[in-house]
Amino acid sequence: MTAEAIHAAPTPDPSPARAGEGNSAGEVTTTQSLPLSHGGGRGVGNPPPKKRKGLKPRHIPQRTCIVTRETGDKRGLIRIVRTPEGRVAVDPTGKKNGRGAYLTADRVIWERALKGNILGRALKVDINPEDTAALQAYAETLPAETSTEY
Repeated sequence: MTAEAIHAAPTPDPSPARAGEGNSAGEVTTTQSLPLSHGGGRGVGNPPPKKRKGLKPRHIPQRTCIVTRETGDKRGLIRIVRTPEGRVAVDPTGKKNGRGAYLTADRVIWERALKGNILGRALKVDINPEDTAALQAYAETLPAETSTEY
């Protein structure tokens, strides 16, 4: 190419062309717009989406045995309740009204709680003989685990 041919060739226009207008070469160009982010995507300044960690572990209520002072889950201990009338009874559901105390399901521990008045102090009541007999009858149905000394 000669120097004249280089100068005669059309040069591109450095200014941006508007949509529908021709440039110096006579071509029609269009401008493209980028899609706007409306909070759905990650743009500048948007925090990354939070990742789910799975299910939260279920809370297990803890209670303390009044004889051994060992804590355990509520379902693993047996609740004794002093009713509003002043009676003492076993509460297998754990939902009766009244002051409650928890004992481990061990016959030796129940005998110690009844003999030493530990249960009466915990429930803040004098246990009558009828209730004591009912509690002792319930304790007879429990297994005797003598592996630990209390």
